[in-house]
Amino acid sequence: MSASFAPRLSILWSFARPHRRTLVKGLALALVASALGLATPMVTKHVLDALGSASSLTGPVAALLVLLVVGAAVSYWQWTLLGALGERVVLDARESVVRRFLRATVPGVTRSPTGELVTRVTSDTVLLREAAASSFVGLINGAVMLVGSLVLMGFLDLVLLATTVAAVALVGVVFGLLMPGIARSQQQAQEHVGRLGGVLEGTLRAIRTVKVNRAEERMTERILADARASAEYGIRAVRREALAWTTAWSGVNLAIIAILAVGAWRVGEGRLEVSGLIAFLLYTFALMDPITELSQNVTALQSGIAAAERIRQADALPSEEASPSAGAGAGTPGREPRTLRKNNEPHEPHELHGLRDDVPVLELRNVTAAYGPDAEPAVRDIDLVIPRRGHTAVVGPSGAGKTTLLSLVLRFLEPTGGELLLDGRPYRDHAHADIRARLAYVEQDTPVVPGTIRDNLLLARPDATTEELRRVLHDVRLAEKVDALEEGLDTPLATANVSGGERQRIALARALLATPDVLLLDEATAQLDGLTEAAVQECVRSRADTGAVVTIAHRLSTVVDADTIVVMEAGRVRAQGRHEELLVSDTLYRDLVESLRIAAHARA
Repeated sequence: MSASFAPRLSILWSFARPHRRTLVKGLALALVASALGLATPMVTKHVLDALGSASSLTGPVAALLVLLVVGAAVSYWQWTLLGALGERVVLDARESVVRRFLRATVPGVTRSPTGELVTRVTSDTVLLREAAASSFVGLINGAVMLVGSLVLMGFLDLVLLATTVAAVALVGVVFGLLMPGIARSQQQAQEHVGRLGGVLEGTLRAIRTVKVNRAEERMTERILADARASAEYGIRAVRREALAWTTAWSGVNLAIIAILAVGAWRVGEGRLEVSGLIAFLLYTFALMDPITELSQNVTALQSGIAAAERIRQADALPSEEASPSAGAGAGTPGREPRTLRKNNEPHEPHELHGLRDDVPVLELRNVTAAYGPDAEPAVRDIDLVIPRRGHTAVVGPSGAGKTTLLSLVLRFLEPTGGELLLDGRPYRDHAHADIRARLAYVEQDTPVVPGTIRDNLLLARPDATTEELRRVLHDVRLAEKVDALEEGLDTPLATANVSGGERQRIALARALLATPDVLLLDEATAQLDGLTEAAVQECVRSRADTGAVVTIAHRLSTVVDADTIVVMEAGRVRAQGRHEELLVSDTLYRDLVESLRIAAHARA
């Protein structure tokens, strides 16, 4: 057990190590407070001896008062020092985990339920607080207090000490047997809390679907299954703790009874003074303090180790590595840093990058990719060129690899074969942030980022003016809706009465505000009515005149006028061409058109 405990303890120590100087200071204060506490029974003995010899009580009583005042001051200092240290440890852990989550790859983060990841930042870091901040100090101080008490008790009377040691040994054996089970039960309880958080978060996210399918009770039972399991393990831990503490108190009380009996006999025999017996009893009464401190800190230490291991699991998440070109801009060597235009004017590609228009802004060469080392490739041997201007649409049946293609372009997913190029340079020579600075992305589900409408719009361009915000809202036919809200742009999206289609338009407005070189749309008009869709399509056409637009389409009415339509099937590019050409040359495209009842001559 000790062999496996050491590396687990080192994980917890990794959180406390940056604050070791404060821990040393806290330990010193704790030891001073303990020394003052150990001195009190001895000074009390001198008070009693002074009473018996009619000596002055001034000195001993003054010493007791000094011990009381100084002890209180030291304890207050230690308490505040370690308490503040605990909060800093929690803050450091939360900052580390949050940064790790947001810097991790998309597949790495999405592999676990969101609610379970949240518990790493919330409840697990709370368990870490006591363990990393005060358990180390408490264990050392408790051990010193216990040894110090026993030494001073031996100084008073060795026979009574032997009686006390027998009781302490019994308590130690019981704690040694019960503590591992307590730790395991607490760890299992916390694991089920994490699972509960994951299922609950997903259920609340899909609350409409749950209600429509009359699944409230079924989902409640599924969630409460983890709650009940957590409670069951928690109760097991409580029972073991209750047994441990009951044994401890019984052992100490039994020791006190034995000390009284043996002590009275020794006083009667003249081998022990009454003041010595009283001082010994004071040490016995105080003996529960170091025993309590040791047991509580062992429990906190075990819970903290389990929490630290769960928190450190975030370190195993694959992270998006920085590129060697991160300091040199987004691509071409010697290129001037990107500047943002006023009035939402798009950048001219040749003007911005110093490249000819016939150099593709994006290119995929023989790209193959999978979502795991043992998974089947989601796309195979993709060759695709995205010109600097124009509208490229990607269509195909479900599972054809369309979204995977976007994930590769956005560098959410790395290829297992082939390569992607930006401005003719391989993706590997660019930092992730440099690539994404050139792109704007509108997701199909358009999740809302926490904050106001203004916050959501400013996500890509924090320095945009209110005038620019209103201009892009007007472009997507949303300005009147926002003006009608009581708080306008400062309305929190979580409380705003905003439909799915309006969220899509907010996301599109945010993308247009960024004036990207490449605008990526994953069925960005799926939830729009006909009139609004027409307005949005006009925005797309306007953007395609000056930059690149790539649309992943699930309904063909949005892409029939694209400059190039890419037909995908089973992870491969099946055909490319314009709408009229593909109707004649490709049966799959023709079937897709027919299934959606779009006339062969239709134009958006």
